[in-house]
Amino acid sequence: MTTDDFYLLGYLLGLIQMLGIAAALHAVYTVRTAQGAIAWAISLVFMPYLTLLPYLVFGRSRFDAYIRARRAADDEMREAIRDLDWRPWIEEAQAARESPAYGGLKVLAGLAGQPVLANNRVRLLIDGEAAFEAIFDAIETARKVVLVQFFIVRDDGLGRRLQALLLRKAAEGVKVYLLFDGIGSHALSQRYVRALREGGVEVKGFSARRGMMTRFQLNFRNHRKLVVVDGRVGFIGGLNVGDEYLGLRPPLAPWRDTHLELEGPVLACLQESFAQDWYWVTHKLPPLLLPETYPENGVICQMVAAGPADSQETGSLQFVAAINAARQRIWLTSPYFVPDESVLGALRLAVLRGVEVRLLLPSRPDHRVVYAASSLYAGEALKMGIRVFRYQPGFMHQKVLLIDDICAAVGSANLDNRSFRLNFELTVFTVDEVFASEVEAMLMDDFDRSIELSRQSQRSTHRLRRFGMRIARLVSPVL
Repeated sequence: MTTDDFYLLGYLLGLIQMLGIAAALHAVYTVRTAQGAIAWAISLVFMPYLTLLPYLVFGRSRFDAYIRARRAADDEMREAIRDLDWRPWIEEAQAARESPAYGGLKVLAGLAGQPVLANNRVRLLIDGEAAFEAIFDAIETARKVVLVQFFIVRDDGLGRRLQALLLRKAAEGVKVYLLFDGIGSHALSQRYVRALREGGVEVKGFSARRGMMTRFQLNFRNHRKLVVVDGRVGFIGGLNVGDEYLGLRPPLAPWRDTHLELEGPVLACLQESFAQDWYWVTHKLPPLLLPETYPENGVICQMVAAGPADSQETGSLQFVAAINAARQRIWLTSPYFVPDESVLGALRLAVLRGVEVRLLLPSRPDHRVVYAASSLYAGEALKMGIRVFRYQPGFMHQKVLLIDDICAAVGSANLDNRSFRLNFELTVFTVDEVFASEVEAMLMDDFDRSIELSRQSQRSTHRLRRFGMRIARLVSPVL
């Protein structure tokens, strides 16, 4: 290398350093949370060669402009939906309010902007085979409308089964709508999408922004997974459409996940969530259907749709509210445990008031930086008195919450900043002792297949690995 080359390299490194400082100042002024601003600023000043490009991709959020646009679209959607005489749940909402369990969910209703509803039927679907068998069986029975939304849709064996089924129903005259996330499904082939459109299926990719920069904006992803058939039966949970979710792709196989099958008035809330996302993309409403009757004496349900345009921190506050309501136990499962201070503080207070807190995490990483940060937080949880388990057979991706002996929740939200503040998520909370006992049995089986961590095992972690975990934690608010 010549002297000129050294000078050129020096100028280049200096330029990157200056750009890093400029980006750090931008982060201080624009990043929504103090933790996120600090994480980006420190990283950009001290490690600009590693973090400048990720900041341009992840951090250029233009958050306020996006919020205004999304809220305006949501207001338009709600105005359009009023003409449909929607929200037909007066009796079910009244029945839920009269239940002794209503007090625990009242705060969630305020957060979600949706009522607590009685008279629902809920079925637990454990892992991909059971979930997709139920989803496909329900779509087979469709006569009017099918709404399908996933973060990831792959053009593989499972994806092609879904494609063939949707095409067949569209050919029968059923109105079929498919919404996938543009980044989560970035590998989905145009051939796959084109075949659906040519077959009469309405297909759209969710995008956080419009214009040329959309493909470079990785924040504000739509992480929701839902299916609604004829307004009669619906599904939500943690599964996406891909062979790995059936446990067919090592090294993460077998894949552990949980989904819910729902019937009842809560499906109106699921359809409204889909309508908001569809309206953002198309400025049109999909057909919304209501069944003639609802189940009697069913489960009380509260749907919480969280997103970055919410007026409150719905994503994290739903967990804080649930944790604060616990009196005997809190069992949490999440593939990613990178909580903010509010959730961590709520868990600490729960332990101090004598609540048994268990946390189930995967033992195999699918994202190594997130896994490293999660491991450090798991160590902190152990010090607080939380029992921490790592699932052994394969990758654990479910997002499940069990509170005491009566409340359970299943959805798409992880325990990390991305789900709390940057993604659109969907969770259904249930109040029913019988269903809670089914969730308890499922989780007990998961705990039996897990290894419980000890404080001694954390202390024995190699120093270099602990250093890496702390570096990962430094950037955890932006993971």
